[in-house]
Amino acid sequence: MVKIRLRRMGQKRNAIYRIIVSDSRSPRDGRCIEEIGTYNPNTEPYTSTIDEEKAKKWLADGAQPTEVVARIFKNAGIEK
Repeated sequence: MVKIRLRRMGQKRNAIYRIIVSDSRSPRDGRCIEEIGTYNPNTEPYTSTIDEEKAKKWLADGAQPTEVVARIFKNAGIEK
Protein backbone atom coordinates (compact mmCIF):
# COMPACT_ATOMS: atom_id res chain seq x y z
CA MET A 1 0.00 0.00 0.00
CA VAL A 2 1.30 3.44 -0.93
CA LYS A 3 1.02 6.27 1.62
CA ILE A 4 1.57 10.01 1.50
CA ARG A 5 3.23 10.94 4.79
CA LEU A 6 5.80 13.14 6.51
CA ARG A 7 9.56 12.56 6.76
CA ARG A 8 11.24 14.34 9.68
CA MET A 9 14.23 16.55 8.91
CA GLY A 10 16.07 19.29 10.78
CA GLN A 11 17.55 19.64 14.24
CA LYS A 12 16.35 18.58 17.67
CA ARG A 13 13.30 20.59 18.79
CA ASN A 14 13.33 22.40 15.43
CA ALA A 15 11.93 19.84 13.03
CA ILE A 16 10.76 20.48 9.50
CA TYR A 17 9.09 17.83 7.40
CA ARG A 18 9.08 16.71 3.79
CA ILE A 19 5.85 15.38 2.34
CA ILE A 20 6.74 12.11 0.62
CA VAL A 21 5.12 9.19 -1.15
CA SER A 22 6.37 5.83 0.12
CA ASP A 23 5.49 2.21 0.70
CA SER A 24 3.64 1.83 4.02
CA ARG A 25 6.10 -0.89 5.11
CA SER A 26 9.19 1.34 4.84
CA PRO A 27 10.49 3.23 7.92
CA ARG A 28 9.42 6.84 8.60
CA ASP A 29 12.72 8.33 7.42
CA GLY A 30 13.56 5.47 5.03
CA ARG A 31 13.40 5.11 1.28
CA CYS A 32 10.69 7.05 -0.54
CA ILE A 33 9.17 6.86 -4.01
CA GLU A 34 8.84 10.62 -4.54
CA GLU A 35 9.03 13.90 -2.63
CA ILE A 36 6.07 16.19 -3.29
CA GLY A 37 6.45 19.06 -0.81
CA THR A 38 7.55 20.47 2.55
CA TYR A 39 5.83 21.39 5.83
CA ASN A 40 7.23 23.71 8.51
CA PRO A 41 5.21 23.78 11.77
CA ASN A 42 7.68 26.17 13.47
CA THR A 43 6.36 29.31 11.77
CA GLU A 44 3.17 31.07 12.84
CA PRO A 45 1.01 30.19 10.95
CA TYR A 46 2.67 27.04 9.60
CA THR A 47 4.06 27.08 6.06
CA SER A 48 3.80 24.36 3.46
CA THR A 49 4.77 24.05 -0.18
CA ILE A 50 3.15 21.29 -2.22
CA ASP A 51 3.46 20.29 -5.86
CA GLU A 52 -0.30 20.11 -6.51
CA GLU A 53 -0.01 18.19 -9.80
CA LYS A 54 2.04 15.41 -8.21
CA ALA A 55 -0.22 15.27 -5.14
CA LYS A 56 -3.38 14.98 -7.25
CA LYS A 57 -1.71 12.33 -9.45
CA TRP A 58 -0.81 10.17 -6.43
CA LEU A 59 -4.25 10.60 -4.86
CA ALA A 60 -5.87 9.57 -8.15
CA ASP A 61 -3.59 6.51 -8.29
CA GLY A 62 -4.84 5.39 -4.87
CA ALA A 63 -2.19 6.65 -2.42
CA GLN A 64 -3.61 7.17 1.08
CA PRO A 65 -2.58 10.33 2.99
CA THR A 66 -2.02 10.19 6.74
CA GLU A 67 -4.24 12.33 8.99
CA VAL A 68 -1.76 15.22 9.20
CA VAL A 69 -1.07 15.21 5.46
CA ALA A 70 -4.81 15.09 4.72
CA ARG A 71 -5.28 18.19 6.91
CA ILE A 72 -2.41 19.98 5.10
CA PHE A 73 -3.95 19.07 1.73
CA LYS A 74 -7.38 20.29 2.83
CA ASN A 75 -5.94 23.67 3.92
CA ALA A 76 -4.08 23.92 0.59
CA GLY A 77 -7.28 23.15 -1.36
CA ILE A 78 -6.22 19.75 -2.67
CA GLU A 79 -9.06 17.22 -2.74
CA LYS A 80 -9.29 13.69 -4.08
